Amino acid sequence: MAKTRRKKFRRPVVRDYRPLLGILLGSALVVFLLIGSFIIGYMLLGLPEISSLKSYSPPMVTEVLDSDHRPIAYWYKEKRWPVPFCRMPEKLVQAFLAAEDARFYEHPGIDFMGVIRAVVKNMEAGGIVQGASTITQQVTRSLLLTPEKSWLRKVKEAILAWQIDAALTKDEILNIYLNEIYFGQGAYGVESAARTYFAKHVDDLNLAECALFAGLPKAPSRYDPTKHMELAKKRQNYVLRRMIEEGYITLDEAEEAKKTPIRLKRETLDPPPGTDYFLSEVRKELETRYGEERLLTDGLTVITTLKSDWQIKANESVLQGLDSWRKRHTEDADLNQSIQAALVAIKAETGAVQALWGGNDFSKSQFNLATQGRMQPGSAFKAIIYTAALSNGLIAPNTIVVDEPISLPGADSQNMWEPENFDKTYMGPITIRTALTYSRNIISIKIARVIGLNSIHNMAKRMGIETPLANNLSLALGSSEVTPIEMARAFSTFPNLGKNIKPQFIQAVLNRKGEMIEQLEPVFKEAVDPLTAFQMVQLLRGVIQNGTGSSARTLGIPAGGKTGTTDNYRDAWFIGFTPEVVTAVWVGREDKKSLGEMETGGRVACPIWTSFMSGTKDEVIKKDFIIPQGIALVPVDQQTGEIVIPKEDNEGAFVWEAMREDLLPPLHPSSGRFRLPAWLKRLDDFLF
Repeated sequence: MAKTRRKKFRRPVVRDYRPLLGILLGSALVVFLLIGSFIIGYMLLGLPEISSLKSYSPPMVTEVLDSDHRPIAYWYKEKRWPVPFCRMPEKLVQAFLAAEDARFYEHPGIDFMGVIRAVVKNMEAGGIVQGASTITQQVTRSLLLTPEKSWLRKVKEAILAWQIDAALTKDEILNIYLNEIYFGQGAYGVESAARTYFAKHVDDLNLAECALFAGLPKAPSRYDPTKHMELAKKRQNYVLRRMIEEGYITLDEAEEAKKTPIRLKRETLDPPPGTDYFLSEVRKELETRYGEERLLTDGLTVITTLKSDWQIKANESVLQGLDSWRKRHTEDADLNQSIQAALVAIKAETGAVQALWGGNDFSKSQFNLATQGRMQPGSAFKAIIYTAALSNGLIAPNTIVVDEPISLPGADSQNMWEPENFDKTYMGPITIRTALTYSRNIISIKIARVIGLNSIHNMAKRMGIETPLANNLSLALGSSEVTPIEMARAFSTFPNLGKNIKPQFIQAVLNRKGEMIEQLEPVFKEAVDPLTAFQMVQLLRGVIQNGTGSSARTLGIPAGGKTGTTDNYRDAWFIGFTPEVVTAVWVGREDKKSLGEMETGGRVACPIWTSFMSGTKDEVIKKDFIIPQGIALVPVDQQTGEIVIPKEDNEGAFVWEAMREDLLPPLHPSSGRFRLPAWLKRLDDFLF
């Protein structure tokens, strides 16, 4: 029997995979590192530069000041006044550290311990109850990254926070943070918040206010003390508790702060009434020079020419004048609603616009009647015509002309133009002074015919009238529309002895560091010679002393001026000047209808000018008009225009007239009178 062979038992072969596993893990680590490096490199390439933070210059408020450096307007995109870290109270800084980032001065921009602590607390609470963002990360999020929520942005935020912490000091980072964060109510940064909630500066905040502020950034709307004081107080208490825990304050200090009442008071500007029209001109100029973006973000300081007390007086004078007019027209409700006025006061020496009334209500109409409104000046334009004639040497103040009915060719050969004086009467032979004092239309037309329309156009342009003028004789009666500010500029020629001054609304502009960007200088333009200008001063003083502007005589100050009234009493004007101030006043209706029977410039506009000047004269009336060399004040008979020798028995019959010394004739030996050349004494035959 054959033996059965037993199968040989073979032990299984155990293979060692450890080397392979090591290779695989090593390879995975290399791949992970490569991918991680690629991602980090990619993100670093796409990260914004942090260099801008080293010269932190956030959008801030542009402050507009009056001539006494009092704020009258703030312009901004973000209401922010950055302040240096040294101005921030220690308790304010500590309150924010306690509430937002207790380990701020210890971590490198990212608080890893804070992250772990937040994860644990959130897991215990079963939801997100605590964040882990550091102050540095909040700065990064606010200034360098978009508001999107993604893991990629979180990684970028961490990397940038680490870079910022390495590049800036802790105080620099904290300074950026406290100037950047939003506190609600339109306030950005701690200084703006202090002004918005307490009407004070940041360095004046007490502990209670500091703790309240430190609680706001978490949810500015929710903890807004103006709307939710109870919630704001709860948040304040939390901040105070954290300050105790961090050793910044004692329990007693915290209890005292809790008892301190929160007195909310918003900082408000109180510009004079009507300032909006002035500010609209300032803003228009600045936007032209700097652009809107720079105006709203660069933190400029704009010192304007506005005198607030003068603006207040302008407001009072205009409203008083319009009320007086309304009392004369109580029966016409429609008329009362449409009445408007404009006033502009310019300092003669500098062109500084020191008061401006551009309309009754800026909220309803932003159209500035003082600078944009074009109205017929009526007889006020005669001052320009007389200036042109005196400058040309065709008349003298004592020249005799005849005030009489005239008939001239009309617009077509079929019709004649027969102009009339305002009162439809004629005075016969009168002096140039009398003609201007009583605003005789006929004489103005006669003079215009002699000197020519081109001469009038040129003179008006030299005196500052830029609006195109009519090219017919109705120009002599003020038929061409002009603006009040143009008329004020034109009349500045007289006290400035022949130079008109460009009106200016801005004195100086400073940058956010307080450095001067520009300082505006007076801009003069030669219009006429000083002798002609002073002759007009003397003639226009007569309008106030004896003529259509006599209601201003009560001021008792050196002043000249001219009234203006247009057809059907649609426009009423008075442009008056002292040695230092030129003021134009216009009154009319928006619909261009009549102001009413006999509502003349002397009755409606002149009282407004008088009232305004009565409130400002103490500041400006420091001197009389300067008599230029080459002018002699000569006694002239008011009836005949003859130069006379003053005697006791003829006092009151003559006026001291401004005459050119080079044109004065010798004294007649027998009559005691100066004998004038016939062409200068009487122009009537030459005129027609």
